Amino acid sequence: MIYGLKYVAKRLLGKDVAGRNFAIYPDDTFLVSYPRSGNTWTRFLIANLVYPDKDVSFLNIERLIPDTSSQSNRAMRRTPRPRLIKIHEYFDHRCSNVIYIVRDPRDVVLSYYDFQRKYRHFEDGYPLESYVDDCIQGRLNSAGWGTWGENVASWLYTRGKTKGFLLMRYEDMMEDPARELTRVAAFLGIDTDSARIENAVGKSSADRMREMEKRESGQWVATKNHRQDIPFVRVAKAGGWKEKLPASCVAKIEAAWGDIMLDLGYELTTIGDPKAAALREQLEVQ
Repeated sequence: MIYGLKYVAKRLLGKDVAGRNFAIYPDDTFLVSYPRSGNTWTRFLIANLVYPDKDVSFLNIERLIPDTSSQSNRAMRRTPRPRLIKIHEYFDHRCSNVIYIVRDPRDVVLSYYDFQRKYRHFEDGYPLESYVDDCIQGRLNSAGWGTWGENVASWLYTRGKTKGFLLMRYEDMMEDPARELTRVAAFLGIDTDSARIENAVGKSSADRMREMEKRESGQWVATKNHRQDIPFVRVAKAGGWKEKLPASCVAKIEAAWGDIMLDLGYELTTIGDPKAAALREQLEVQ
């Protein structure tokens, strides 16, 4: 009863977390991704592009490009329009302008594993293979956003060919961030030059963000009440799964989401592998 009254009071005052339930305007632009796909880095790149004269940091990023998973409805209403908004939600038909960031799911699970250890969602010794099973079967505590495959497919196959949708691959951003940020600038209608692009890229480098995290992690909403021994900004590289992800986990991920991965240009390593074929059949039965 008391909990219910508190929840109603928060809703009435606009202090409830925005999540999926907040007012959306036609001029909103959304930075969307499954967790640990490069969304925070993209936020910094775009914030430094849009606000070249500001000192963008973890202390003001929530005001510049708010994250609906941590900001209240009241905070969202107070954000000046046109708004740039970060979300991890599966497809929402109200979102007409979308920059969708996708990352190889074999790297995503490694990054998300460390992130959830940072948030103490499970103990350090939790087996990686069990975690991969949880990811595929939608058993994570972030299941409300869908699995990687559900989240990606919900946007890719509904909006992927529309005018208001820009697909960004994390791997392409790592390869040439200036080129990819130039695509973002064109999508946002920002008239820019190479100097402004390079400035935004430099101010959003992984090394600079790591230094900011060291100084500001105790104050940023996403890190302040969580483990400080596991960094939020990790290795910032593509393809780490090739060295760190067990072959059995690779096979399971490719069996579950291989079709989507191929559509996105990610090569599979278990094509023709009878064990992978058996895993795929097993997943189809479940």
